[in-house]
Amino acid sequence: MTVLSTEARPNLAARRPPPRRSPWPALVATAYAAAQLAVVVPHLGLEWDETVYVSQVDPRHPAAYFSAPRSRGISFLAAPVLAATGSTTVLRVVLALLSAAALYAAYRVWQPLLGPGRTALAALLFAGLWTTLLYGSQAIPNLWVALSAVAATGWFLRAVRPQARRRALLGLGAMVAAATIFRFSDGIWLALPLLAACAIVPAWRRPAPAIAVVAGLVVGSAQWITEAYVRWGGVGARLHLSSATEGGMGAHWAGGMAWRSLNGPLLCRPCHVRLTHPELTLWWLALPVLALIACVLARRTRRGAATLLPVTCAAALSIPYLLLIDYSAPRFLLPAYALLALPLATLTAHGVQSVRGPRVRTLAAGLVAVLLALHLSAQYQVLDRNAADARATADRYRSAADGLRRLGLTTPCLVSGAHAPPIGYYAGCASANVGGNNRDTTAHTLLRRAAHEPTAVLTRTRSGPPSYARTWSPRPLPGTGLTAYLPPPHYTS
Repeated sequence: MTVLSTEARPNLAARRPPPRRSPWPALVATAYAAAQLAVVVPHLGLEWDETVYVSQVDPRHPAAYFSAPRSRGISFLAAPVLAATGSTTVLRVVLALLSAAALYAAYRVWQPLLGPGRTALAALLFAGLWTTLLYGSQAIPNLWVALSAVAATGWFLRAVRPQARRRALLGLGAMVAAATIFRFSDGIWLALPLLAACAIVPAWRRPAPAIAVVAGLVVGSAQWITEAYVRWGGVGARLHLSSATEGGMGAHWAGGMAWRSLNGPLLCRPCHVRLTHPELTLWWLALPVLALIACVLARRTRRGAATLLPVTCAAALSIPYLLLIDYSAPRFLLPAYALLALPLATLTAHGVQSVRGPRVRTLAAGLVAVLLALHLSAQYQVLDRNAADARATADRYRSAADGLRRLGLTTPCLVSGAHAPPIGYYAGCASANVGGNNRDTTAHTLLRRAAHEPTAVLTRTRSGPPSYARTWSPRPLPGTGLTAYLPPPHYTS
């Protein structure tokens, strides 16, 4: 009987097929894209803030006033699509697909830390929120900050390992830069807890992760800081004007407003709305309690950092929207939701696995699945209502723009007053305002422009004209609740 030598023996291990990757994270991202394309994308026009962002890079429309607090990251993201086509539907489809890919990529960073099952559950918890679904295809920065923050915290935890690879440091710096490009202030609030973690945790006191965070912050803020000097005379001046635009940054408790506007409206300013369907807000009220429980349990396991860091970053990113402004919008807390989904997924998995007995464990998993299905169903109901409201608002903007064109406003033209940026965008006109949060001109300058180009001042029908347009002719815009005031025919030369 011949005995094979070691060299002659077949490598049985080499013949084993590589372990199959779990399809669950990819399936969640696919379902997220499909839900957007089916529910949100069709017939959804551009909202107010979107018209400001896309007008900056749309060659077919004059750029609206870009106020001091804004950042240009979302405009850069939309620029290639707008260079090729002016179709809102195409823009929506591209952003829906990109956001689904970004969702997969952001949570995929966490798979080596949590495992595929918990990572997929975290992605599902975040993707299933009505705000996540509504804003995935919109040119609004908050969702992209959220996904950048998820990826940044994941890369950070991989970068602080003793044998960390270079790609973890590159990923960390890139994601901090991305969050900062999309929204400068959010990038600062994200970087602060990461840098604090480098200083507080003894095992993480290495220069490389901190340098990656700082480098990402510097790269991401370069454009915002440069624009601050070019347009406003410096960072301090821009921050001061940003505070004024936001209504005065300071000690404000906005938690109650965030809760009341959780199911809409899309912007609560001034925020005097009553809470609708309080039963659908129970998940939001439970978030801090569940996060605290997850942190307590994390101290007993080896996954403490993977729980505590997302919770800390979520808390930091929530500070400006809960403590420093006096208005609210459901999308403001998207970064916090995206990060809290990670410890909540871990807590859920831990709860199911801690149940003894296969039958009881199966029942526990089934109960979790039922609760998740009920939650997703409730989120869909809220999404359907808010998407319909968004469509109706965009339709009113388009109707007002059509009315202005029938009144003779053709490019080049100027629109001022109530809802000037979106209506001006749809009409192909420039927009300017002499008051409010988006003040960018004076009455004298506006009157001088009105002498050389078709101009309309929009007000709510019951408000009457502004003082500088008292002699102008009122022209109601049916179906919009607005009246356009036009200068006398001899006024324009």
